[in-house]
This record gives sequence, structure tokens and C-alpha cells, in this order.
Amino acid sequence: MFRNVLLFILLLIAMVIAVVFAALNQGQVELDLAFFSIETQKSLVFILVFGAGVLFGMLCLSIWALRLLNQRRRLQKSLKLAESDIRSLRDIPLNDVE
Repeated sequence: MFRNVLLFILLLIAMVIAVVFAALNQGQVELDLAFFSIETQKSLVFILVFGAGVLFGMLCLSIWALRLLNQRRRLQKSLKLAESDIRSLRDIPLNDVE
């Protein structure tokens, strides 16, 4: 419950910051994208570039997390194999006992 309230408050703060940012950057800017050019608001360009950076960061983080999950899976598999080897060695009767 507390987590949902905190998330809602953070989302509300982000929306207020975005509105203030848009109000403070009301100018127009022309973007030349090699094949065509677009004239748009500065605040929209900044927000889109920031969003693209967030998406790129999430992509990099997900690749890192997938590598960790793959390593964890391999380690768990080798641990199960080692545990089964130890169990089988414990079950072997000793021949040296007199």
C-alpha cells in the first residue's frame, strides 16, 4: 500500500516538473534530420530525448540482467550436479572397514 502511494506521489511530481519544464521552454526549434526537417517546441524535443535515454538505459539494464539470469541458471545446474555427485559418493559403502 505504501509503495503504491509513494509511486503515485513520484508520478505526480514528475508530471508537475514536466508541465513547469514545458512552460519555461516555449520556444521553437528546427531539427534537421538529414532527409527532412521538423520545427517543434524545445520542451517536446527535450522530453523525447530524455525518454529515448531512459529507454536506452532500460535496454542496457535488461541485457545485463539477462546475462546475470543466464549465469545464475548455469551455476544452479552445476550446483545440482555437484550435490548429486556428493550424495552418490556418500551412498557408496566403505570397503576398508574391518
